[in-house]
Amino acid sequence: MFVHPQFDPIAIAVGPLAVRWYGLMYLLAFILFVVLGRIHARRQPETGWSAQQIDDLLFYGVLGVILGGRLGYVLFYKPAYYLAHPAEILAVWQGGMAFHGGFLGVLVAMWLFGRRTGRSWLAVTDFIAPLVPLGLAAGRMGNFINGELVGRVTDVPWAMIFPQVDGLPRHPSQLYQFALEGLTLFALLWWFSAKPRPRGMVSAAFLIGYGVFRIIAEFGREPDDFLGLLTFGMSMGQWLSLPMILAGIAMAAWAQRNRA
Repeated sequence: MFVHPQFDPIAIAVGPLAVRWYGLMYLLAFILFVVLGRIHARRQPETGWSAQQIDDLLFYGVLGVILGGRLGYVLFYKPAYYLAHPAEILAVWQGGMAFHGGFLGVLVAMWLFGRRTGRSWLAVTDFIAPLVPLGLAAGRMGNFINGELVGRVTDVPWAMIFPQVDGLPRHPSQLYQFALEGLTLFALLWWFSAKPRPRGMVSAAFLIGYGVFRIIAEFGREPDDFLGLLTFGMSMGQWLSLPMILAGIAMAAWAQRNRA
């Protein structure tokens, strides 16, 4: 049986200044976005994306992730608590970010970017879809280093004990999400977007792929203790992923009909 390595959450410390591994994972995600964006733009020169526009995309995306991720956590996971303690909504240093909220925040940010640059919303989301999964992988690795968002108790041979949580063998669910939502989804989308596709098809592939992989990975992840499992034994993450899959299927059908 494996034991979590108990990484020091602080990667670098210089006097009173400390850089945490999770912060470095965010930085890595932003760097990967810019590097992959430039490569993606070069392999599709007809789309006309410039390096400056990719940098601007990152700025809009970061705002969308932070604002949407926090508001999503507040509304999806602890609405009653934050309604009673509204001053804590802005206390992001206490933790509490939701992927699905960040995803919605990015969609709004990309719509604003499209309006400013004269590009359609789907043209923007089609471009960024293959750039996102490796950033998600970096975030999940940050979760693993911190020993947070642990998996459910299990007896599988690769189970891992997280001493900072308890002494029970658990699924290393952060690594499941790293592999599925990160590496596998990136490989599929990078391959799928290498050739011209109908407008909206790459975005649809992201929605379907992320939704399916998240639902699969959530079967090994411990549900939030303040929520537990919901209807039909599904977690909040799984329920929030279902609309993504349905929207992706509808978008793919629309894109196929309107491919001209």
